[in-house]
Amino acid sequence: MGLLLASVIGLGVLGAFQGLRMYRAEARLPGDLAVALEVGASRTTAVGSVIDRLGMRFAPLVLRMMGPKRVDAVRRRIDLAGNPGGLTLDRYAARRAVYGVLGAVGAFVMLDKGNLVLAALLLAFGIWWTDVGIRAAIRQRKDVIERTLPDFLDVLAVVVSAGLGFRQALDRVADQYAGPWADELRITLRQMDMGVSRRQAFDELRRRNDSEQVAMFVTALQQGEELGAPIVDILIQIATDMRRTDAQNARRRAARAVPKATAVITTFMVPATMILLVAGFVFGSGADFGAITGQ
Repeated sequence: MGLLLASVIGLGVLGAFQGLRMYRAEARLPGDLAVALEVGASRTTAVGSVIDRLGMRFAPLVLRMMGPKRVDAVRRRIDLAGNPGGLTLDRYAARRAVYGVLGAVGAFVMLDKGNLVLAALLLAFGIWWTDVGIRAAIRQRKDVIERTLPDFLDVLAVVVSAGLGFRQALDRVADQYAGPWADELRITLRQMDMGVSRRQAFDELRRRNDSEQVAMFVTALQQGEELGAPIVDILIQIATDMRRTDAQNARRRAARAVPKATAVITTFMVPATMILLVAGFVFGSGADFGAITGQ
């Protein structure tokens, strides 16, 4: 009797688990979370997961307080950042709620203690910390894409010149790369597989990336397609122009860094060095300061 009861309970648990699995498999994901899963960056940290769970119930309230324009701007920045750690609009709102409460409570405690500086810092943390992480992710992602793109175009040109079609070559080369640019290409290819035209898919690629080089790549590709220019020549020319632009930007950054370094050296290092030299000379001379001061 006990064995029969255990078997029935086991079959019931197994059936419930199977039903739950089928239900979850058929469930439709929100659009922004589907994109996060598509690019393979849906895993967040343990701390981020706890914060998301704490603030998720307040996410709709935060989104209503932000307003439609602000929500659209945040969604745009999250797309530009590539959904770092699976960040979605709901997760962003949840984190804003948790960080806002923590910052406000900390600022109130510091104000009660009379520490205005720490109160202001904690309040700023609660308001802007989530946005600071998104801006840092946008800059990092943009740098990685712009470093990857010229080499990717060279390899793509070689594969296309070997006789493979552009769509198949793009798929083949994208499989050999990892990182944000490969993720963007997979999304573009998936859109074309679903019936989106190549022009519209690449327009969406340009919209998702705030990069001059990506915009250059999409524009040149579309213009070459309209004019009937050889795709291999276009890819090689784009890669050459990108490397030239990178070199020019590097020279500009170096030119801007020289005055900054000079200002730092003049303001801090030279006076500190002079103080050390004078102090070493005075103490090393063995002078009797008591006779000079009368003590």
